[in-house]
Amino acid sequence: MHVNIGTLLPRHATYRPHHTAVIFQNHTLTFHQLNGRVNRIANALVQLGLQKGDKLATILPNCLEQLELFWAVAKLGVVIVPLSPMLRGSGLSRLLNDSDSVAVVTNAGFAPELDRIRDELTNIPAANFILIDGNLGGYQDYQALTAVSPETEPPFTAVHEEDPYNIIYSSGTTGLPKGIVHTHAIRAAYCTGFATAYRITPESVILHTGSLVFNGAFLTLMPAMFQGCTYILHPYFDAQALIETVIQEEVTHLLMVPSQVIAMMHAPNFDAAKMQSLEMICSVGAPLHLEHKEALDRHLPGRFYELYGLTEGFVTILDKYDYPNKPGSVGAPPPLYEMKIVNLEGKPCAPGEVGEIVGRGPITMAGYYKRPDLTANALRDGWLHSGDLGHVDEDGFLYLVDRQKDLIISGGVNVYPRDIEELIVQHPAVRETAVFGIPDDKWGETPMATVILNEPGAISETELRDWVNERVEARYQKVSRLVIMDDFPRSVAGKTLKRVMRQPYWQERGTEI
Repeated sequence: MHVNIGTLLPRHATYRPHHTAVIFQNHTLTFHQLNGRVNRIANALVQLGLQKGDKLATILPNCLEQLELFWAVAKLGVVIVPLSPMLRGSGLSRLLNDSDSVAVVTNAGFAPELDRIRDELTNIPAANFILIDGNLGGYQDYQALTAVSPETEPPFTAVHEEDPYNIIYSSGTTGLPKGIVHTHAIRAAYCTGFATAYRITPESVILHTGSLVFNGAFLTLMPAMFQGCTYILHPYFDAQALIETVIQEEVTHLLMVPSQVIAMMHAPNFDAAKMQSLEMICSVGAPLHLEHKEALDRHLPGRFYELYGLTEGFVTILDKYDYPNKPGSVGAPPPLYEMKIVNLEGKPCAPGEVGEIVGRGPITMAGYYKRPDLTANALRDGWLHSGDLGHVDEDGFLYLVDRQKDLIISGGVNVYPRDIEELIVQHPAVRETAVFGIPDDKWGETPMATVILNEPGAISETELRDWVNERVEARYQKVSRLVIMDDFPRSVAGKTLKRVMRQPYWQERGTEI
């Protein structure tokens, strides 16, 4: 089948040419204008020699050029490899080589980092290093390339549903990053499935303030283009700017990671009365603690969604109409998805019994790029094994117990950090918390808590630790240490990096995690 998501933009350019497609800083583009810009870079890539199946890497912050490239490659059958600007050195060169990228697009601020590893890159010819915002030696000028390139549609390329569209590299929190391959059919399923789940229509206004290289961005980016609605992009997350845009542009749909949801509610200009245009506020990327869900629903009732999922391709969605009855749940599989909870022997678990979350559906990845061994381990008989722990209730709704990699085993007992976190955030002085395991001579490992306060100095570490340990349900849940921090280390997507915080404690014991 000729399922090519690259046909979406020309469709809207033809049938709703004057509708606002994208707003980014001082740029407001209609679908006709956006299609012209996308065609310019698509034709420029053809002139540089890129062909169907070639890999194009980007190392960019949120910008108009990143959006243009997402849609340009789709028309050509080129595979885009969006990489995080937080990558450096060998970590960057390894992914550029592993992905077989033959071209790379970056900006002047990142060029020195790329220059340091040029000699290590095996597939990118000198002519295929491109800068979006400058004319440095050794780089093509993106703006100059597009200025002399036509706005007409690029030469037709036959793109099929199973052709790859992108390679998304996982964060690597459980080892070296793996390249996750999504096809045009998979991204088309993002278009239709999430437009339906989030009730996105051609009249919707979507705001995205998180990182575009985070796979979660595609949860609203794809439906926006599918429906032909307005997509507003911010260069980076800023809670106050987000609120101002919601009010000014009458935004209907927001998708954020938990730390961003919390930051929005604590922003000095947060005013729920002026944000009534919102129809959806979806939390993704990590569990949002119940205390914060309830606070958000008090301020902006009837809008909260939560998505649990993996870039590899399985999700559950807690719908805004299910939230009141299932507030602790992360929802149910959408239509066309299937889920089961299995024990160590691979047998189905009964309701309430904790096991591994296993699922399948239309967005399940094609596989890990060039890693059939890892693909075979993750995809067994068509089922994606998440490595995450959860249980379902009698109605089939999923309750996420914890990420497998975050499980603490203390004295042979399984300790779930999320249970302790849900307690800690109930303290009025606490804004955010993260709990993880550190070494312990007696128990093997023991829980440690890190905390961000609403107001500095509101409570001491000792007082808060005692408050927590007086209230935990079991002795093995008591935290041995509690540290107050100004902020947590976070990924480019804004997700809290527990691994970075716990690693020094294990390295002291000579253990790598």
